[in-house]
Amino acid sequence: MGCQHSLQGSDASKVRTIYLNEPIRNNFCKNSISTAKYSIWSFLPRYLCLQFSKAANAFFLFITILQQIPDVSPTGKYTTLLPLMIILTVSGIKEIVEDYKRHMADRLVNTKNTIVFRENEWKVIMWKEVKVGDIVKASNGQFLPADMVLISSSEPEATCYVATSNLDGETNLKIRQALLETAEMQTEQLSSLSGKIECEGPNRHFNTFIGTLYLNGKSPVAVGPDQVLLRGTQLKNTRWILGIVVYTGSETKFMQNSIQLPLKRSTVEKVTNVQILVLFLLLLAMSLVSCVGAILWKEGHGGDIWYIGTKGYSSHSLGFDILVFIILYHNLIPISLLVTLEIVKYIQALFINWDEDMHYEGNNVYAMARTSNLNEELGQVKYLFSDKTGTLTCNIMTLKKCTIAGIIYGNLSSRSDTILDNLSASPSAITESGGFNDPTLLQNFENGHPTRDYIKEFLTLLCVCHTVVPERDGGNTTYQASSPDEAALVKGIKKLGFVFTTRTPSSVTINAMGENFTFEILNILEFSSNRKRMSVIVRTPTGKLRLYCKGADTVIYERLSDDSLFVKETLTHLEYFAKEGLRTLCIAYTDLTEKQYQQWLMEYKKASTVIQDRRQSLEECYDHIEKEFLLLGATAIEDHLQARVPETITALLNANIKIWVLTGDKQETAINIAYSCKLLSAKMPCIRLNSNSLEATQQAVNQNCQDLGILLGEENDLALIIDGETLKYAFHPEVKRSFVNLALSCRAVLCCRLSPLQKAEIVDVVKKHVGAITLAIGDGANDVGMIQMAHVGVGISGNEGMQATNNSDFAIAQFSYLEKLLLVHGAWNYFRVTKCILYCFYKNVVLYVIELWFAFVNGFSGQIIFERWCIGLYNVIFTSLPPLTLGIFEQCCSEKSLLRCPQLYRISQAGKIFNTKVFWFQCINALVHSFILFWLPMKMLEHDMVLQGGYTTDYLFLGNFIYTYVVVTVCLKAGLDTLSWNKFNHLAIWGSIIIWLVFFAIYSFLWPTIPVAPEMTGQVSVVLVCPYFWLGFFIVPIVCLILNLLWTSIRNTCNGTLLEEVRKMERGRVQELHLPTAFEKSVKTEHLQLPLSSQLHKVVFQDESVDRSAPRGYAFSQLEQGVITQEELIRSYDATKIKTSKSL
Repeated sequence: MGCQHSLQGSDASKVRTIYLNEPIRNNFCKNSISTAKYSIWSFLPRYLCLQFSKAANAFFLFITILQQIPDVSPTGKYTTLLPLMIILTVSGIKEIVEDYKRHMADRLVNTKNTIVFRENEWKVIMWKEVKVGDIVKASNGQFLPADMVLISSSEPEATCYVATSNLDGETNLKIRQALLETAEMQTEQLSSLSGKIECEGPNRHFNTFIGTLYLNGKSPVAVGPDQVLLRGTQLKNTRWILGIVVYTGSETKFMQNSIQLPLKRSTVEKVTNVQILVLFLLLLAMSLVSCVGAILWKEGHGGDIWYIGTKGYSSHSLGFDILVFIILYHNLIPISLLVTLEIVKYIQALFINWDEDMHYEGNNVYAMARTSNLNEELGQVKYLFSDKTGTLTCNIMTLKKCTIAGIIYGNLSSRSDTILDNLSASPSAITESGGFNDPTLLQNFENGHPTRDYIKEFLTLLCVCHTVVPERDGGNTTYQASSPDEAALVKGIKKLGFVFTTRTPSSVTINAMGENFTFEILNILEFSSNRKRMSVIVRTPTGKLRLYCKGADTVIYERLSDDSLFVKETLTHLEYFAKEGLRTLCIAYTDLTEKQYQQWLMEYKKASTVIQDRRQSLEECYDHIEKEFLLLGATAIEDHLQARVPETITALLNANIKIWVLTGDKQETAINIAYSCKLLSAKMPCIRLNSNSLEATQQAVNQNCQDLGILLGEENDLALIIDGETLKYAFHPEVKRSFVNLALSCRAVLCCRLSPLQKAEIVDVVKKHVGAITLAIGDGANDVGMIQMAHVGVGISGNEGMQATNNSDFAIAQFSYLEKLLLVHGAWNYFRVTKCILYCFYKNVVLYVIELWFAFVNGFSGQIIFERWCIGLYNVIFTSLPPLTLGIFEQCCSEKSLLRCPQLYRISQAGKIFNTKVFWFQCINALVHSFILFWLPMKMLEHDMVLQGGYTTDYLFLGNFIYTYVVVTVCLKAGLDTLSWNKFNHLAIWGSIIIWLVFFAIYSFLWPTIPVAPEMTGQVSVVLVCPYFWLGFFIVPIVCLILNLLWTSIRNTCNGTLLEEVRKMERGRVQELHLPTAFEKSVKTEHLQLPLSSQLHKVVFQDESVDRSAPRGYAFSQLEQGVITQEELIRSYDATKIKTSKSL
């Protein structure tokens, strides 16, 4: 794939040697990064390449060159050169302003401060000054400025926690551990550090690193990915770390995953370019017709044209005449369109930037259009690719609800048990506080409720069964955890009076309702994706042996004892939690006998020493003791969504925008979020593709395609869920087309565990396969590839750095702002830009085809009917304001209607108001108008007339008649095209007519005071007193526009669209009462495919990958297969000891 090739970057083909404390020998790239389009040196060539890739600019450059040939141009040498220079200048200024903003955004990143060890002391420098070989110190909460090898840390075992959601989208923290050879290094030892690091060259692979540390006087030590901290990651739960920089700037791994910022062009611009090429062919045809006409006219009147003085007609003069006619007709292609669009789009971008509804007051961030070239693309988006972590979610988890002994607690409005049983009813409202809030639980505990013992055991288990480490800072206790779920549970029950206070290598102490209890930790049975659970074996304060377990309902339920109670009730509650999009864990325990435990312990020790497949042996060993559970209940954790995410997704789906979620996080987490934000529903069948081979993937894809039958290719109420490993096989040439067809047949698609490259690949595949406009939105460095690959890239200005924002086309602070950006600004901008383009072509065809009609009466001599500077100023002054007002102020309907009726978006999405058919209909309309505008005045003056003083009229007298009628007609046509009137429209339309008449009056008296246009002298005196002129002034424009008025009236009356219905309601101000009727009409007329989709329930899916069961909501984020096991890590902490060591 082209995408794949462009993303690969440099690979680890060259070994890199980094010398410690020898900065002169480390000569590598700078740490500054750039996401801008241009530099000082590349601006001119790249900008000119971009501008002359536009067909119109290339054409006008060609005309400018032709006009410099002596005696060729009937319109002068500079009438095209001057406007072209103005266009290039205005466009250049706009590009410079927009790129300057990108440079400023890059500067914010490059000028962040960090601390490095140089010249035997710590110095504060900017990120861009960091060099390979520098020793960098980072503190808790800071983002890392470069890729570095960890050499020391403030934490036990020289470990540290890093948040990598900015790179891979995973919510759980990662653990990195320094090498033992450097783990104890302090400031005084750094100056004597001597040696080198040899490692692989820069590459894009986040999870791999091969290197060797050579310290003088010591044996070489291998360095792997567990010692590497990447740029863009954030230090968490760690006071400080020290690292040696190995990659900087564009050579860091997340910069290697980005692609060169492409020069994107909108679909409307591409369509316009094609039409310009067709118009150019038409222009050539007109020129050839005129040449043939000239030949025929000279042959027919050869003896009668002695006054012209032309003898003979050579092939050279034929070529010469072709050039003359090309220059004569070249204004068919509107040069003013380019500068008009630049102004219009720039102001549209300002409207986006100034929109207070997209102003996030939390950090005072406004929406920002980083480029104005794609404004109208916002109105045509068909596929939306969204990141999950940080884009849909806030990266904040809280305990929201729980069920204990068959009773549900947490944030419930008062309702009867019968409503609880009716799970089809709407879920209860979630309180604004965002945490667990139900006093009933403590009341039941304190008042001796029959379930009191269950409540105590439930809360005790949550206090004990985890890998969280408490850290005291004065009177405050903070919790460190690699798992955000465990941190949420421990913090949640703290509010209920069960507080986890102390961890030592062999015990945990909790405070339960003011009383301390210490549990001896005997064993930790670690979590893994295969086990879907974690357990601890403890000795309780009363001396009992007990195994506490939390995990997925599927693995807990199959291990329940026959004596376990509340099984059915808890399962019902789990389904209810899942429908709300909450992350669920089942809670259970079992008591062990000493004999049972000792027998298992021998088995455990044996499995711990196995050389081959130790992990599998341990998991089998764990399974032997995790049985006969007694169910206590379940927890429900909320992964907080950003504000109004469900409502926004609903609106976008109603606007016929297909939404795909692409994330690097786990599948269970992504599914929960999809339910939470209403992308998935409980009744929606899910196709889950999790295969470990090409054959299995191909079989599952083909079987599902076969099962869908005629529904394949239609939008069905169906979800597709696939992981990154399976996606590799799905993109195999033998499977790709079937997989894409299957994906496009689903209402929602979730792709999990994806690399940044895979995200970009998916966007690229959909772009090429469907041909629809795509939009990608994300907030992290791992989203940069898909943001750049999509037609429109939107960056979230979140808490994960500025990398996504700096590489985007538009930046917003919240996902919910996408609703207004697309449905309002996108729709408006599409209407505005397309109307502006159509009108510019219309007014040019109207005026300049008149030269062709005039050629029929001037012997195809190349004579122009209008004064040459009047021709040049037609687009620059006299008709420049109407297209500007159409492009800036036009509204198809109000903002309120667009938001309340998302179906209106489908009009711009489908491109119904701008396509080849509409374009040529407008051109034919203009051709008819030009015919009327020439021949009607021509016939009025057919017999000539005698002016005052006995003077007769000339060609320019007729030309000024026609020119005035053209200006009036095209200005009034702008009024007919306008849907939303305001003072600027009136000023533009009537003002343009007045400007021409005033100019005409002044221009007629310039010569000889100013040596220009002598042929115009006194024209106003004879034209404005002519009765024929004023008769035509009213009749000719009416004759031209009466057909347009009738056509528009009949079309809107007989074939009223949803837009017309909404506009009628707006005019009558009855939206509130009748707008739903418009919705129903839209559904009936625009959803003809629904009968097919409604047949989905009849489809029998034979492949086991299809899941029709109700969701249970299981999700748990925890580090797996880390450099240090969870048990080793927590046994290295002793919260009873005050941290005094390792302070810098």
